[in-house]
Parts: sequence; structure tokens; C-alpha cells
Amino acid sequence: MAEYKLQVSTGDMPSAGTWDHVSVTLIGSEGKSEKTDLDNFGKDFCTGKTGTYTVKTSSSLGKLLLVKVEKDPRLFFQEDEWYCSTIEVTTPEGEANLFPCHRWISRGEYVELRGGRAMKFLEDDHPLLIEHRKKELTLQKSLYQWKPLAEGLLHTSSFEHESELPAEIRFSQAKTDEMKDKTKKLGRKFHFKGMVGSTKKWENVEDLKRLFNFQTTPTSEYVAEHWKEDDFYGYQFLNGVNPTLIKRCSELPRNFPVTEEMVKPFLAEGSSLMREIGKGNIFLYDQKKLDGIPTYVYNGESLNVTSGLCLFYLNPQNKLMPIAIQLHQQPSERNPIFLPSDLETDWLLAKMFIKNADTLDHEAVHHLMNTHFMGEVYTVATLRCFPVIHPLYKLLIPHFKSTLDINIRARTSLLGPDGIFKISTTGLEGTIEIMRRSLREITYSSVCLPENIAARGLESIPNYYYRDDGLKLWSIINSFVRAAVEYYYPSDADVSKDTELQDWIGEIFTYGLLSNKASGFPDCFRSIEELIKFITMVIFTVSVQHAAVNNGQIPLGQYPEKRFDEPEIRQVILEFQAELSYLGEEIVKRNSQLELPYDYLLPSRIDNSVSI
Repeated sequence: MAEYKLQVSTGDMPSAGTWDHVSVTLIGSEGKSEKTDLDNFGKDFCTGKTGTYTVKTSSSLGKLLLVKVEKDPRLFFQEDEWYCSTIEVTTPEGEANLFPCHRWISRGEYVELRGGRAMKFLEDDHPLLIEHRKKELTLQKSLYQWKPLAEGLLHTSSFEHESELPAEIRFSQAKTDEMKDKTKKLGRKFHFKGMVGSTKKWENVEDLKRLFNFQTTPTSEYVAEHWKEDDFYGYQFLNGVNPTLIKRCSELPRNFPVTEEMVKPFLAEGSSLMREIGKGNIFLYDQKKLDGIPTYVYNGESLNVTSGLCLFYLNPQNKLMPIAIQLHQQPSERNPIFLPSDLETDWLLAKMFIKNADTLDHEAVHHLMNTHFMGEVYTVATLRCFPVIHPLYKLLIPHFKSTLDINIRARTSLLGPDGIFKISTTGLEGTIEIMRRSLREITYSSVCLPENIAARGLESIPNYYYRDDGLKLWSIINSFVRAAVEYYYPSDADVSKDTELQDWIGEIFTYGLLSNKASGFPDCFRSIEELIKFITMVIFTVSVQHAAVNNGQIPLGQYPEKRFDEPEIRQVILEFQAELSYLGEEIVKRNSQLELPYDYLLPSRIDNSVSI
């Protein structure tokens, strides 16, 4: 008689436990056990608890391949799903095997769990495991299907409502309740201030301050005090929520005829525009992709969106100052160049029009499309192309937690018939067109931070904290990814022969980039280095970059679900977390010396995934 010891862990989220019967069947290379009820005295599967059970067989089952878990009703109890975290099995020979589950199991349902070391496709050599892998991917591809977001845009998941999602990738009930509670509290605050149903117009900036004074932070108070100042305006293009567009200007665009006489008063004494360009102190912000964008019609009139240009000067005090603004692409008498010496209101309005265009581009492209929807492309491809035993599934899945849920809600609240973009300056049609143009122009180098910084010539501009923190985080993530990838892929040939990996990048290229070869995104992998770079970019995009343009809530580097059985990889994760902790201490120390701290990329404030 052989005995197998089982440690069965239930999730710690609310209502994770069950009163139902749970049974297991162990399947090995030399046979399988009888179906065995897991039944100790009292309630067995309590939230956050681990139970110990024994499965007896007439002889050893050989190498353990699968654990089949079934859940059946107990008497007349109503349905209660069970969240099974892991099952750890110790064989009669003393070998411990981890079988991750991390999913909800419904009444009458069964799941077959793979255990042990993460395995690539060619490493499975048992017919039962090969067939199990094939069935799993067939099921996943039928469940997770692609659907174009709009004509000429990337594809997203085909789910229409978050309730259609499998329970384990939806928001937890606790998260849903928290969101509803915050929304209700915010609604009550607005109601108390008389803004629900109000038709009163804001008369001045003080009205806006009174509107938001119930939710102040040191940053919001600083902004309220300094928002008109030119140096703070320039600071925002480096460290605000859209910090990746400004670039060093090596020559003025022909359609932006700024002259020496115009800007000489705003340069260092005795200097000139051409001299400052030569020294690398002139920078350009250009929103040409907004030229001709359709806009929202309000009270019978089309609203204005500026496809403007703004010239910046890095002065001797290392402050980035706006020195010239043109609101539209083609210069003319009706499209003058505004200067800091103009009437204060004219200059302020010119800056506001540029910032309004920047806000539209930020929300539609750099936040929604480049992090949320591209993050969804990576998520859907992962769920379709990798079985749960694949090492890259284990590595990536924590970074896709709740992404499908938040994006489905976003498509309704932002891009739906009654979504907020419908009444934005560009309206829904214009917003979609901005995204469409941006997708055609996106490049692989633009989403890889070191190349992005170099291409814009911003390697040395001072006080660029997004760059400083972002590059350090890219390096830490890259080191973590390198250690994991090189562990599972010893050679370039291992990368090339992994058909599931090649299917994954192929789907991303087809459905995310619409097969645009000019983008420079890979459509296959031929080497370890190519794979490391791409996985680094994916994790950086859905965590760090999303934090920079949105700011999240759950710390980067957390792998709360126990998926890796290999001690080497668990050590790599610990080292990754330690590096993030050291960087956090460094950023806190630097911020203590700043008048306005930059904490968007503080590791403890970076979400592991796009989930808000």
C-alpha cells in the first residue's frame, strides 16, 4: 500500500470556501488512484486555510502527471463556488510536487491540474500530457476570441460584459464592492456641493478650486498655486502624465516660423536661437497628428482642437520654459505665433489650448490604447497561446490580473454610446481617429524606454524624473526577465523551436499591430535576446508605463499566487523584489529634497497590471 499526502489550500478572498464535496484522483505514469473524497472532521475548505489529506493506492503511481479535482453538492446546500489555490502532493518516495490551480471551481465541474516544473511544448514526452496540453489550448482559444475595437484599430477580447468572464480573471467581489463604495461616496460629495443636476456655470478659477477642495493632496495644492507659471508648464511635459512626446529640436520645422527676434528676449543674455539649438537647449512639442481631427458639435457649433506646436528653452537655471506657441499646423495671419510677452490672458489661453490637445492625446492614446488596450492584446494572446504549465504563462499572468475586466468596463464608460468620450472635445469619432492614426505610427522603439529616450534626445536634460526612475525600473525588470528566460531557454534554438511562443508573438503582431511591418515589432523570435527585450517591454508597459500615465494601487513585483515550483525561480523573484525595494528607498530620499516630489514611479505605487 502506498500513501500520498495532500496539502489543499483555499484562497483567502471573501467566500472562497465551500461546503460541497471535493474529491481528487491522482494520475501517474504507472496508473491512477481511485476517486478519493477529501473529508476531515468539520468544514474542510475554509477561506484562507490549508487542509491535509491522504490518498492511498495499491502501489506507486510512478511520475505524477495530473491531479483531477471534482466538486459535487452536499445535500441541499445552495451553490457555492470554491477557489482552490494549490494542491501540494508528497509521494511515498518523499518527493513534493506543486499543482497550482488558482481558479474558481463550480458545482459539478472538474479540473485537471498540471504540476511540477514549468514545461515548454517540446519538453512534454508523455502522451497523456501532450493530449492534455492540446485540449487545454483548444478550450482556451474557443473561450478567448478576438474582436476589432473599431475599423483600423487593434483587436481586443470579444466579451461584451464583465459578467461573461471566467470568475478567476474578473475583479474579486471585494474589489467590486470597494469600487462601488468609492463611487457612492464621491457621488454624495458632489451632491452635497450642489453639483448633481446643477446648471450653474463656473465663473472663474476660484469656482473650480471650491469644487475640488474636498479631495486635496500636496500635489493638487501645488498645482493650484503654480499652474499659470511657465516653468511649471514646462515641468509637466517632462514629469506630468504624458511625459513621452517632447523631443530635442535640432532644426525648426518649416511650418513653425519662429524668428530670432521673437524669442531673443527669453533666451540667455547675448545668446541666439540658433546658438541654443546647437547647444541642445531647445525642445519641441508637436501635435501634428491632431490636424483635421473631427470634433464634437455642441449647441450647433464644432468645438476647437489645436494641432499645435510649442517651443521650449532649457534656461541657465535648468528650467524648461515655453517660449513660442502656434496653435495650428499651417502658419498664417489667422494662426499667429504666441509669445510670453503677449497679453497675459492670450499667452495663458495659448498654453491651455496646447495642454487640452495634450490631454486628449494622453487619455486616448498613451493611456487607453498604449497601456490598457495593448495590455489586453498581450493578455488575450497569453490566455490563447500558452497552457498554464508554460513558463511564460507563469511569468506573465500576474501582470494581466483583472485587465480584461477593467477594459470591458472602460469600453462601455469611455467608448460606449453614452461614454464620456462622446462629449469630449473630439467626440467619439474624433477620439477613435486619434487612436487610429497613432496605431499606424507606433513603433517598437517608442515603447522600449531606453530607445524612446535616445530617439527624443533626452538622455541628459536635467530634472527629468520620469526618465531617471523609468530607466532604473526598466533595468531591474530586464535583469529579472533575463534570469527567468535564460533558465528556461538555454539557447537561441530553444526559442525558435517553441511553437507556442511563436504563435503568441504572431497573434500579438497580427491582432495588436495589424501586421504592420513598418512598426518594427517582431512577428517571431529567433534569439534569447529578442525574447528578453520583448518580455521586458510587456511587463514595463502594463506596470511602470501605466503607472506613469495613470498611477495604480498594487505593488509591482508581487507574485501572490504560488505558480513556480522551481527554487531557482523563486529566488529570482525575491531578488527582483529586493531591487525594487532598494530603488523605492532611493526615490523617497531624492523626493525629500524636491519642492514637488515625483512619486508616479515609486515601486510601491506601481500596479503589477493594468487593473484600474
